[in-house]
Amino acid sequence: MSHAVMDQRPQDAVGPRPATLRQARLPRWAPLGIALGSAALAIATGVLADLQSRAQWGLIAALLFVATTFALTTAVEGVRQAKDRLATSLVWVCFLAAVVPLASLVWETVARGAEMFDLYFLTHSMSGLRDLQPGGGVYHSLIGTLQQVGLATLIAAPLGLLTAVYLVEYGKGKLAKAVTFFVDVMTGIPSIVAGLFVLSFWIILLDFGYSGWAGAMALAILMMPIVVRSTEEMLKLVPNELREASLALGVPKWRTILKVVLPTSIGGLTTGVMLAVARIAGETAPIMLLVFGASSINNNPFEGPQDSLPYFIWTQFKAGNQYAYDRAWAAALVLIALVMLLNLLARGIARWKAPKAGH
Repeated sequence: MSHAVMDQRPQDAVGPRPATLRQARLPRWAPLGIALGSAALAIATGVLADLQSRAQWGLIAALLFVATTFALTTAVEGVRQAKDRLATSLVWVCFLAAVVPLASLVWETVARGAEMFDLYFLTHSMSGLRDLQPGGGVYHSLIGTLQQVGLATLIAAPLGLLTAVYLVEYGKGKLAKAVTFFVDVMTGIPSIVAGLFVLSFWIILLDFGYSGWAGAMALAILMMPIVVRSTEEMLKLVPNELREASLALGVPKWRTILKVVLPTSIGGLTTGVMLAVARIAGETAPIMLLVFGASSINNNPFEGPQDSLPYFIWTQFKAGNQYAYDRAWAAALVLIALVMLLNLLARGIARWKAPKAGH
């Protein structure tokens, strides 16, 4: 009797087994189908309601996509999975909200700038031409931008790199805190303030003239805190074990930094410098105050007014005629292409100089 009771207990404890362990889920094509349906409903709503702005259509589509995804997932998969899909939907919506304006900007610049973007435009200046006349080129502005940004990089990159090395490897106490504080303050300085500082000191007080060098100093002020911050974060990512292994072999600290720390983080350091270059390449306010602009070619950045791509774009749009508009869009395309080429070059150098795996 007792054996029969013992044989029956496990079955009673286990109870009836479920027919399946798989939970009901939406099909894989559900997100795409919901997105297409939401876009169609948003377009229909925009047409019927006579909404002129495409941004309103996109906002309606995003709200419909998020709400429909959450409702269907709750009905089919449960509240827990619905919350997960809600977070995923919001991430996709934010991603598209960031990519669509960028893609639209690039498309508009390429479409309008390609009309005048040719070899003649790149190799001729505006010398002897008025803004109301056709023709002309951007050569003088391209030379000015390359020289001014190059000089600013030569000033800001070494100073920013050495400052970051000090803060990470040596900085302790009140001095390091003061340097960090002033770097944070400099990060938020408006470009016009940097231009006014150089104007008052270099041109008004020391009585030097307008030049590309004056603009480069203002650009260096804007560039330096970005280099410091990005370099500092990259150096912190280097494992301390690498530093300790080098020091344990008797290598001096300065040589450890030069041969171990910096090569390990060279990719991030280069990216940080290029981000700073992209930040200053489009600055117009300091150039207007310090460089003053010129329609002819000036290959000497240390003497005389000089032009730049941002200043050229501003003056052409200010002219207010179709020829000037075309030149402005073409110059904007040149500026975007220049920044892209510099980034590709920097990535190539970083990959070339980075430590090879297995060595």
